[in-house]
Amino acid sequence: MITEIAQLDIKPGSEADFEAAVAKARVAFGRSKGFHGFELHRGIENPQRYRLMVKWQTLENHTVDFRGSENFSEWRGLVGAFFASPPEVEHTETVLSSAD
Repeated sequence: MITEIAQLDIKPGSEADFEAAVAKARVAFGRSKGFHGFELHRGIENPQRYRLMVKWQTLENHTVDFRGSENFSEWRGLVGAFFASPPEVEHTETVLSSAD
Protein backbone atom coordinates (compact mmCIF):
# COMPACT_ATOMS: atom_id res chain seq x y z
CA MET A 1 0.00 0.00 0.00
CA ILE A 2 1.27 3.46 -0.96
CA THR A 3 0.36 6.72 0.75
CA GLU A 4 0.35 9.89 -1.31
CA ILE A 5 0.93 12.92 0.92
CA ALA A 6 0.08 16.25 -0.70
CA GLN A 7 0.74 19.55 1.04
CA LEU A 8 -1.86 22.02 -0.18
CA ASP A 9 -1.58 25.71 0.65
CA ILE A 10 -4.94 27.37 0.12
CA LYS A 11 -5.79 31.02 -0.51
CA PRO A 12 -6.71 32.68 2.82
CA GLY A 13 -10.45 32.91 3.37
CA SER A 14 -11.33 30.03 1.06
CA GLU A 15 -10.91 27.17 3.54
CA ALA A 16 -14.61 26.28 3.88
CA ASP A 17 -15.14 26.33 0.11
CA PHE A 18 -12.00 24.24 -0.43
CA GLU A 19 -13.16 21.63 2.10
CA ALA A 20 -16.55 21.46 0.37
CA ALA A 21 -14.84 20.99 -3.01
CA VAL A 22 -12.70 18.13 -1.64
CA ALA A 23 -15.86 16.50 -0.28
CA LYS A 24 -17.35 16.66 -3.80
CA ALA A 25 -14.19 15.08 -5.19
CA ARG A 26 -14.77 11.89 -3.18
CA VAL A 27 -16.71 10.51 -6.13
CA ALA A 28 -13.82 11.06 -8.57
CA PHE A 29 -11.37 9.39 -6.22
CA GLY A 30 -13.78 6.53 -5.58
CA ARG A 31 -13.91 5.68 -9.30
CA SER A 32 -10.13 5.48 -9.52
CA LYS A 33 -8.21 2.24 -9.97
CA GLY A 34 -6.33 1.19 -6.85
CA PHE A 35 -7.87 3.86 -4.59
CA HIS A 36 -8.26 2.82 -0.94
CA GLY A 37 -9.42 6.02 0.78
CA PHE A 38 -8.18 9.44 1.80
CA GLU A 39 -8.02 11.83 4.73
CA LEU A 40 -7.81 15.61 4.61
CA HIS A 41 -6.00 17.26 7.53
CA ARG A 42 -6.01 21.01 8.26
CA GLY A 43 -3.14 22.75 10.00
CA ILE A 44 -3.71 24.22 13.42
CA GLU A 45 -0.81 26.67 13.43
CA ASN A 46 -1.36 27.46 9.74
CA PRO A 47 -5.06 26.93 8.91
CA GLN A 48 -4.50 27.59 5.20
CA ARG A 49 -2.22 24.52 4.99
CA TYR A 50 -3.76 21.12 4.39
CA ARG A 51 -2.32 17.63 4.04
CA LEU A 52 -4.22 15.25 1.79
CA MET A 53 -3.29 11.65 2.51
CA VAL A 54 -4.48 9.19 -0.14
CA LYS A 55 -4.06 5.41 -0.01
CA TRP A 56 -3.26 3.68 -3.33
CA GLN A 57 -2.64 0.02 -4.03
CA THR A 58 0.43 0.86 -6.13
CA LEU A 59 2.45 3.96 -6.96
CA GLU A 60 1.35 3.66 -10.60
CA ASN A 61 -2.31 3.75 -9.54
CA HIS A 62 -1.65 7.34 -8.55
CA THR A 63 1.08 8.52 -10.92
CA VAL A 64 -0.22 6.84 -14.09
CA ASP A 65 -3.82 5.66 -13.69
CA PHE A 66 -5.23 8.57 -11.66
CA ARG A 67 -3.15 11.43 -13.03
CA GLY A 68 -3.87 10.36 -16.60
CA SER A 69 -7.62 10.07 -16.05
CA GLU A 70 -10.75 12.17 -16.24
CA ASN A 71 -11.02 11.64 -12.49
CA PHE A 72 -7.85 13.72 -12.02
CA SER A 73 -9.23 16.41 -14.33
CA GLU A 74 -12.41 16.48 -12.27
CA TRP A 75 -10.38 16.73 -9.02
CA ARG A 76 -8.29 19.62 -10.31
CA GLY A 77 -11.34 21.36 -11.70
CA LEU A 78 -12.99 21.26 -8.28
CA VAL A 79 -10.01 22.34 -6.15
CA GLY A 80 -7.39 23.95 -8.38
CA ALA A 81 -8.71 27.50 -8.05
CA PHE A 82 -8.16 27.40 -4.27
CA PHE A 83 -4.42 26.66 -4.43
CA ALA A 84 -2.18 29.52 -3.32
CA SER A 85 0.82 27.64 -4.72
CA PRO A 86 1.41 24.36 -6.54
CA PRO A 87 0.89 21.29 -4.32
CA GLU A 88 3.92 19.46 -2.99
CA VAL A 89 3.42 15.71 -3.36
CA GLU A 90 5.41 12.75 -2.11
CA HIS A 91 4.76 9.05 -1.73
CA THR A 92 5.51 6.79 1.22
CA GLU A 93 5.14 3.19 2.18
CA THR A 94 4.64 1.97 5.73
CA VAL A 95 7.69 0.30 7.24
CA LEU A 96 6.51 0.21 10.87
CA SER A 97 3.18 0.63 12.57
CA SER A 98 2.02 0.62 16.19
CA ALA A 99 -0.48 -2.05 15.07
CA ASP A 100 2.43 -4.43 14.25
